[in-house]
This record gives sequence, structure tokens and C-alpha cells, in this order.
Amino acid sequence: MDTRDERVLFAKWLRDPLRIGAVLPSGAALARAMAKAAEPAKPGLVVELGGGTGAVTRALLKSGLSPSNLVIIERDEGLYRLLVQRFPQARVILGDAMRVKDLVRKAGAGPVKAVVSGLPLLTMAPRSQAILLRQSFALMGDHGLFVQFTYGPASPIPERRLKRLGLKAKLAKRVWPNVPPATVWRITKAEPMDATARQRRLGFLKRIERVGASFSA
Repeated sequence: MDTRDERVLFAKWLRDPLRIGAVLPSGAALARAMAKAAEPAKPGLVVELGGGTGAVTRALLKSGLSPSNLVIIERDEGLYRLLVQRFPQARVILGDAMRVKDLVRKAGAGPVKAVVSGLPLLTMAPRSQAILLRQSFALMGDHGLFVQFTYGPASPIPERRLKRLGLKAKLAKRVWPNVPPATVWRITKAEPMDATARQRRLGFLKRIERVGASFSA
């Protein structure tokens, strides 16, 4: 890890800790896990949110993703300039990830298969989380993949919020060597309940109601 990257991120984190996802750049093991979770071999664009100093960007490119299939969105001007310098063949956009759909479409890029997020979702308000996910899946469509890391064992998006958004989260990797230890999550569209499943659920709920009525009688 380049110590210059550590100093850059630490200085920015001191000025605005809610905008910077981590005090240190992502470790190599975490960056590799995020790149692998994004399935870089599959066709389509990958959009990276919050490129930072480029740790995950490097892992994505090393995993086989073509620079022409990578779009990086970074709202910090200093980090944006650093990313442009380090990854001249990738498309780097200066802007707010909350406008990811408009930013990517305005740049004429697409179709997008995956969004890889280095943003601090845990510190975001629920409304901001919902906006970010809705924007991302509006850009990707029903078969899109949203990759997110977090410093904790549980999904950074609560289960009930995922359900309201029609999404589901699956643990992709636990990265113990990272400092601090991290987990990588794959968020996708939840499969719609078919007619048979809905009928079974309705029957189950009716049985529960009957049991409850028998106890109250």
C-alpha cells in the first residue's frame, strides 16, 4: 500500500469523515474480493462509486476488466484528478454518486452490469441509501448487481429496507486480513413471488389466523 495514499485519505477523512468511506485505502485482499464479486469477466460496464485513491480500481483492472468497460465516479476534486492521472484509459466522472444514473447516461456509457460501491453506506441516512440503490438499479435494470463492502458482519442495508426496495443481499466474502476486518455483499433484485408461492403464503397466513382464533375463543 502506498503511504502517500494513506496520508491523502486520512487528511480528507479528518476534514469530512461522513463523506470519506474509510480512513485507509482498501487493503489488497478487500479490493480483490470486491473485484471478484463484480464478475468482471461478464460483458458490460462496471461503475465504481467513490474511486478514492484507486485501490479497488486497480483490482478490477487486474481481474481482467477492460479500462474501456470501467466508469469511475468521484465527487472529491483532488481524488478525481488523482484517478484521472492514474487511470487515463478509464472514464472518470467528477460528480455525486446520488446522481449515478444521470451521470452515466449523460456520459453516453452503457449498458451497465454492475455497480461497485466504496461509499460509506452505514453513515448514510435511510433516504440516501434508498436513493443510491434506486438510481443504481434504474441504471442497471432487473439483472444488475450492486457490490458493497462494510466493516461489520451484517449487511449494510437492513433486511426490511431491502424488502421495501425489492432487493436482497448475499454475503460474498469475509475479509479477515483487512484492517479492520470487512465483509463484501452482493445486492440484487429479489425474485418476484410467483402465483404458487403467493397461494402458499396466503394459505399459511390463513392457518395462523385460524390458530389464533381458536385460542381467543
